[in-house]
Amino acid sequence: MDALTLYAGLLEKWQKRINLVGPKTVADLWSRHFLDSAQLASLIPPGSTRLVDLGSGAGFPGLVLCILTGLETHLIESDTRKCAFLREAGRAAGVSAHLTVHAKRAETVDLPPADIITARALAPLPDLLSLAFPFWGKSTLGLFLKGKRHQEELTAAKYGWYINYSTIPSRVDPDSVILSVTGLKRSDTAGSP
Repeated sequence: MDALTLYAGLLEKWQKRINLVGPKTVADLWSRHFLDSAQLASLIPPGSTRLVDLGSGAGFPGLVLCILTGLETHLIESDTRKCAFLREAGRAAGVSAHLTVHAKRAETVDLPPADIITARALAPLPDLLSLAFPFWGKSTLGLFLKGKRHQEELTAAKYGWYINYSTIPSRVDPDSVILSVTGLKRSDTAGSP
């Protein structure tokens, strides 16, 4: 909790200078952002070692999971100001040894396959799967926080991807789910309407 409290304090301080989270959500920071991210920790299989978080923004869920699990964590964020915040928050939380911040677009990052890939509020599912695919291995688990339109996104993803998935109700928002994805493969109908 001490590490998360330091992180939250830094976020509130930096939020005044750069837009890290939606301004209306700062008042509900713990539930809306920290708990929403932390609920993924119990879904990470034992033996996992490497996590890649796409479009990390202010570090949700990737930095929270790094703090809670100690996994080797790669945060991918193209906004250099947000990357400066992520590095500082990681240092303050004491997880710099486990944390690498990539100030690049996900399409340009070269990493070995990850055990866990996470994303929150980054892109519609078909696009998100395209971003995740280069980091996907045979046993990779994708944990994607999705809103009330997740069923539409799953339908759209069928035109380009084969996936095994399950939906887990969010503990934070009754309209949201955690989309747990395994077995990601491109289909031969990619790009079809």
